[in-house]
Amino acid sequence: MNDWVSASRRELMMLAAVSGSTRFRIVAAPPQEPPRRSLNADQALRELLDGNQRFVRGNRLTPRGRPQDFLALTHGQFPEAVVVSCADSRVPPEILFDVGVGDIFVVRLAGNVIGGAGVSVKGSIEYAVVELNVPLILVLGHSGCGAVKSAIRHIDDSDALPGAIGGLVELIKPAVARSKGMPGDPLGNAVRKNVEIGVEKLQRLEPIVAPRVKDGKVKVVGGIYDLSSGTVTLIDAKK
Repeated sequence: MNDWVSASRRELMMLAAVSGSTRFRIVAAPPQEPPRRSLNADQALRELLDGNQRFVRGNRLTPRGRPQDFLALTHGQFPEAVVVSCADSRVPPEILFDVGVGDIFVVRLAGNVIGGAGVSVKGSIEYAVVELNVPLILVLGHSGCGAVKSAIRHIDDSDALPGAIGGLVELIKPAVARSKGMPGDPLGNAVRKNVEIGVEKLQRLEPIVAPRVKDGKVKVVGGIYDLSSGTVTLIDAKK
């Protein structure tokens, strides 16, 4: 038996003797919170659009997706924007904007409706504004939206839809009515008008969002995600 083996056995025996009378604890270092980033609405919007361009070009950075990035957020979150998007499986905001965990506060529901959507949607947005100091709200529609398509079809057919689907479609029908007769593609026009209505509703949403919009602390914008190109295009809700 060589000296190294003998020494190793002696060390193990000593460790066993000590551990019998003393408890050892390995204490992991607490996760470090990510630094707060003081972005205004324009800066936050530019970061989203830059990320979308990376996605379109196939040059995604896929930032902040490692286990340690999730661990760093266990005690707090500092998102830079609220994204209200459709629940469509082809429209994942974190991917198409090339952002990481903790970067955006996402609210998803079919048709990305705001008006009449109730406290769960509006309350989620207000929470992000009040508690998380998010400066930007983006209402994101997308081409070929099935919820908007259903609203168009069932206005024309005047039929009833089962369950709560009918109620959801009813919330989108004002966008279809306001876009009727516009030149171009009826579905595309209704998708755009649905986003515009959402932006208008949020800009006037009392008592939390509207005053901050008026003071310039929060900006509400709308955009359309094109399924074929991957591009997000901002729209002017005033047009």
